[in-house]
Amino acid sequence: MEVEEMDDEGPSSQRELPHGEDLELAQQDSLHQESSAPVENVYVDKKAVDKLTEGLLAHYLPDLQNSKRTLQELTQNQLILLDTLDQEVTKFRECNALLDLNSLFTEAKVYHNKLVNIRKEMIMLHEKTTKLKKRALKLQQQKQKEALEKEQQREKELERERQLIAKPAKRT
Repeated sequence: MEVEEMDDEGPSSQRELPHGEDLELAQQDSLHQESSAPVENVYVDKKAVDKLTEGLLAHYLPDLQNSKRTLQELTQNQLILLDTLDQEVTKFRECNALLDLNSLFTEAKVYHNKLVNIRKEMIMLHEKTTKLKKRALKLQQQKQKEALEKEQQREKELERERQLIAKPAKRT
């Protein structure tokens, strides 16, 4: 690294005495030197800057690249984990859906059994009503027959009473 320094020197005895503007600059220079640390003009060689930059990059770049690779691997692993979690969530949802489906089938069996029982009861009730209708019809026919027989009996009795009633003889 090559550095060149130049110090500003104030008015010296070897120089000429400053005139006008030069005098003002000299006074400002002397005030500036008195109020703060000495001002240095530093000139840096471009080759030195390039070499320093290369050295700095050579020192930190491998670590940064390793960090970048590690971060990429972590990101990739996180994506894989997210996909795996998504698959697991999907499996759990399917399991819940299967449980719901099983409960629906169980419920369907219960209702099917209820329908079968209702159907059996309806068939049984239909058979009973059919038997009752037949019995009612037989009873009705028997009552009609009995009523007819009573009517015939009554008519016979009326006829018999008519025959028993004395008839006046006819005059000839």
